Amino acid sequence: MNVHQLELFYHVAREKGVSNAAKALGKEQPTLSKQINDLEDRLRVKLYHRRPFQLTEKGAALFAAIEPFFRELPKLEARLKGGDFIRIGASPLVLAEHFPAVEKETRRGFPGLRATLREANQPQLVEWVERDEIDLAVTLLPRRIPTKVFSKLLAELPMVLLAPKKSSWRGAAQFWSEPEVRANLVCLTEDEMLCREFQEKLRQLGVEWRPTIEVGSLKLVERYTEEGYGIGLSVGAPGMRPPTTLRAIPLPDFPTLPLGLLWRDNGNRLVRAFCDGFSKRAGSVR
Repeated sequence: MNVHQLELFYHVAREKGVSNAAKALGKEQPTLSKQINDLEDRLRVKLYHRRPFQLTEKGAALFAAIEPFFRELPKLEARLKGGDFIRIGASPLVLAEHFPAVEKETRRGFPGLRATLREANQPQLVEWVERDEIDLAVTLLPRRIPTKVFSKLLAELPMVLLAPKKSSWRGAAQFWSEPEVRANLVCLTEDEMLCREFQEKLRQLGVEWRPTIEVGSLKLVERYTEEGYGIGLSVGAPGMRPPTTLRAIPLPDFPTLPLGLLWRDNGNRLVRAFCDGFSKRAGSVR
């Protein structure tokens, strides 16, 4: 069997689909699909059902055989190269605005530090920690922490709505004046914790407000709100201020969201150092 094709199948099975795997690997979907099709032709078996994605019996057997090797490969590479290595996952905002300062401080105690950074949404980050595919995640903490996973709270983030300063929207009470909100809603995808808890509170209030546009980051929420596509749903994150063209409308009756750290190996000195670094960063940024 072609080892490269096996590695690609590992990613397809892990990410639960060719499109997800192509995005994670930064590859073109048609190219990836061809490689998997060639593997199936070589083996003369069907490895998975496409829609909805599900491994066949033989596909599951193949994945079980190759998964330990490819999962441990990054760690093996790090050990062979030497030095201190860590895999960190977080949102684009955290990696862009907060990781550089934490990395610079941590490097003083680990001069040979090397890091792999992965962007993802909250559900994906939690899953990666559970599967030991990253060493540390900076993300919203799930209400139920997975078994064998350690966590640390950094901050409680309030939900806010973003509206153009020139608009007539001033307070949250305006939105709930009718059972169905008239304004368009711009937010993250429905699997994000922010959106799930926002919609749950709306149900308690007896208000219906479904998203008009779903995007992949809070920066895009701001961008589309600025362009007049609707009202944005965001959070009041430390050090994060909305653009001067937008007004942040507090939602005091809505639940706050726990931002924190997730990791598995509690004896890893480098992981602990980054945990301390992010904790200090959260305390110093307001």
